[in-house]
Amino acid sequence: MLGRIGIVFLVAVIMVVSLYYLYRMNAKLPALPENPSFKNPTISTEERITDLLSYMSLEEKIGQMALVEKNSIRSTSDISKYGLGALLSGFGGSPEENTISGWKKMVDTFVAESKRSRLEIPMLYGVDAIHGHSNVPGLTVFPHSIGLGATGDEELVRQVAEATRAQLALTNINWSYSPTYDMPQDIRWGRVYETFSDDPELVSRLGSAYIKGLQNSEYNGAQTPAVLATPKHYLGAGSMLWDTSSNENFRIDQGVTPVNEQRLREIYLPPFEQAIEEGAMSIMAGLNSWGDTKLAAEPYLIQRVLKEELGFQGFVVSDWYGVYEISDDDYTSAVTAINAGVDMVMLPFEYKKFVRNIKRAVRSGDIAPQRIDDAVRRILRAKFTIGLFDEYYSSDAQTIDFEADRLLARQAVAQSAVLLKNKNVLPISQSEKTIFVAGSAADNVGMQAGAWTVEWQGVDGNWLPGGTSILSGIQSAVGANTNVVYNQNAEFDAEKPADIGIAIVGEKPYAEGWGDNPNPTLSPEDLIVIERLKSTSQKVIVVLVTGRPLLITDEINQWDGLVVVWLPGTQGGGVADVLFGKEKFTGSLPLPWPATLQQMPIATDGKTADGSPVLFERYFGL
Repeated sequence: MLGRIGIVFLVAVIMVVSLYYLYRMNAKLPALPENPSFKNPTISTEERITDLLSYMSLEEKIGQMALVEKNSIRSTSDISKYGLGALLSGFGGSPEENTISGWKKMVDTFVAESKRSRLEIPMLYGVDAIHGHSNVPGLTVFPHSIGLGATGDEELVRQVAEATRAQLALTNINWSYSPTYDMPQDIRWGRVYETFSDDPELVSRLGSAYIKGLQNSEYNGAQTPAVLATPKHYLGAGSMLWDTSSNENFRIDQGVTPVNEQRLREIYLPPFEQAIEEGAMSIMAGLNSWGDTKLAAEPYLIQRVLKEELGFQGFVVSDWYGVYEISDDDYTSAVTAINAGVDMVMLPFEYKKFVRNIKRAVRSGDIAPQRIDDAVRRILRAKFTIGLFDEYYSSDAQTIDFEADRLLARQAVAQSAVLLKNKNVLPISQSEKTIFVAGSAADNVGMQAGAWTVEWQGVDGNWLPGGTSILSGIQSAVGANTNVVYNQNAEFDAEKPADIGIAIVGEKPYAEGWGDNPNPTLSPEDLIVIERLKSTSQKVIVVLVTGRPLLITDEINQWDGLVVVWLPGTQGGGVADVLFGKEKFTGSLPLPWPATLQQMPIATDGKTADGSPVLFERYFGL
């Protein structure tokens, strides 16, 4: 039984708890005037943010820090109830009607709900538009970044980003998780094609051009809403070591980047420093580790280096479920990441639990209120910067020139093609009588486009509306007297040989760690196709459709011509343009092409792991 002191103590505790909850129930939120200053576009952004923060409850602030996958929203009304700061579509997270109008209707519904919250704070809606708004069938898919890197053309990259922004405007999406600033050192990594180069100088130039294209507001003379760019992945992604992945299904993706202060200063940071100067207001922390510490838990890199040293004024967002890989405990993980400097957490699922945990953390002193205010100020600054508070754009007023997009993409494809070998076979003469075309990638727009196209891991076949396969491009490019004969498996009549055989071969689509490959070579099926063409054609040209350099040292001497076209997207006619001389070859390798597996990793200065020479140096191109 309780003694008198125990009873008194218990009663006191009950009274304190009761009074606390009574206070909470009756506590009034800061009063909102009829015309609050934060809605006045004539005053400074910082004044508007300070005014808005003064009206926000703790719960409303925490809501702004939550980035939620749209399919995990229990009820649309939760967007306004919890004041969620942002939603996203994980790739493949399309509306039931996967069309421009279907996307617009979905996004508009969510945005309208966010504006029904007490403070009417508009939300961000994000997608991975990494080579066009490739979520939507029918919109032009541009070359993946590795192809843009091969062009080395800042103006072209800016135009591609502008076109992507215009595509996003059709669906009222205002946030893109691009461009990618990773610099690959190992071709076995499954994300090489998402990168521009392993050269920080080229990454800085092209990345800045891409940010400029996304965050400006004009395309082809028409005004479109700015889209928030997101340089990623901060920091050192691309330099992970093989067999260090924290994901049991992967080998190098989400692996360990060795701690190296010199590389930090000379290689990893300069592109992000230039991105900040270009006006980037959102930066994504990677899923890799810096030594033993996950990036989202690294205060030195996020808080001290990025925010304090580089003066980044925007917000840091975590990657997919990245915060919850810090530890086995959700509470500890979230607290660690926010204290390290992560401002918005890509949950992407349990938003109610997140709100409860962060409220508990603030009230217990595990997270300082000032850290919450800093995070929310940064998020609001980005929203004000791209004009979300001042003008709600509707795609009803937006138009897009689909033909102009296709022409731009075709130009990008031609400029990205790199001629690696030419034994008097290219450009192909208009006088050739017979051309045999074969290979798994010859008549497959889905394979050309690669992953992050409609579905996360990509699609197969020619069903993408508005797409042109490389085979179709060749058929349109030849002269009236040239006979193009196609057979995917190169089963041609050896007694009727062709003047030219074109083998269009390469990699099937893959995304992220599912593309980690211990031995990136041509498949046995592709090699058989090439051998068959050699026996039925006087000369053989190999066209590689690939997201990375492949190991071809033992085969290349047997080919008359070799062209790498990377992952060109939906406009395969651009490949035919360079094969037949309509456009000149101007592309160059954006990263070294290794000769053997033993050369991995290849350092940014071109030095291989075993000291042997690569097959082709970075920036090689005939």
